[in-house]
Amino acid sequence: MQTQGKKSVKPSYLMPGDTVGIVAPAGPFDREKFMIGKAVLESMGFRTFFDESVFHKYGFLAGTDVQRADQVNRLFADPAVQAVVCARGGYGSMRILPFLDFETIQENPKIFIGYSDISALLSVFHTRCSLVTFHGPVVTTLANAAQETIAAMRTVLTSNKILELKPEKGIVIKPGVASGPVAGGNLTTLCHLVGTPYAPSFNGKILLFEDRGEAPYRIDRMLTQMKLAGCFNGITGLILGSFEECGHLNEIFAIIANIFEDTDIPVLAGFEIGHGKCNITIPFGLGAMLDTERKRLLFYEPATIA
Repeated sequence: MQTQGKKSVKPSYLMPGDTVGIVAPAGPFDREKFMIGKAVLESMGFRTFFDESVFHKYGFLAGTDVQRADQVNRLFADPAVQAVVCARGGYGSMRILPFLDFETIQENPKIFIGYSDISALLSVFHTRCSLVTFHGPVVTTLANAAQETIAAMRTVLTSNKILELKPEKGIVIKPGVASGPVAGGNLTTLCHLVGTPYAPSFNGKILLFEDRGEAPYRIDRMLTQMKLAGCFNGITGLILGSFEECGHLNEIFAIIANIFEDTDIPVLAGFEIGHGKCNITIPFGLGAMLDTERKRLLFYEPATIA
């Protein structure tokens, strides 16, 4: 059962010495990168905790579906853990959705952060649990993350400041102003939720898309499928993150303009969100205003509470 329309539940921000739990809900990963990324989290002043099961491998997955879901459930249930950061994306998050304990997750709101394939969890945790979630780095990408990425993540984890994002290279595809909660994430992952019980409604939302390694025709195909399925009915605005190794950006922007030409919404590209060199952390499920003239996304309130 989805809880869309209910007031979003904010997690508490972190204090020095708080414990960040690390979970592997999708694919296996490089242990060396994991340990370096773990050290980055500890350099922010946090303790880290993870079960050895994060290192399991089950084909192209980091353990069986039940094992991976159990990691997530246990970290949300554990009162000694104040936040949950994903080890890696890859593939597999949607496979664990039937095994998640949404009641426990809803009763124990915590910062939950990841991107790419983790978009499935970011979306479902909001629709099923009303939880504000965070699209941002995973542990393995922190190993060689830009300082801007680390600083943005630290700000979100440790403060209740109101966030404002102003892309330095913002590109206006369609002008205008829009308001609504921000939602979305990885285009491929969200497209594959269509037709499932976990497909989100984007009605009234400002939608974010980003992706990596998808040819332009595939981008067009996924957007067309979602449009035909009614996924874009009622969206108020669209922001675009990075589209790494997806061909020329101008071609991607032209596809976006074509898909949304009959939709009266503002579209702003150029946000450093996703698989690019810089991956700025952004909350989902929180109201914001998109203004293409000022080239900014301004949230109305803090994403966390004390």
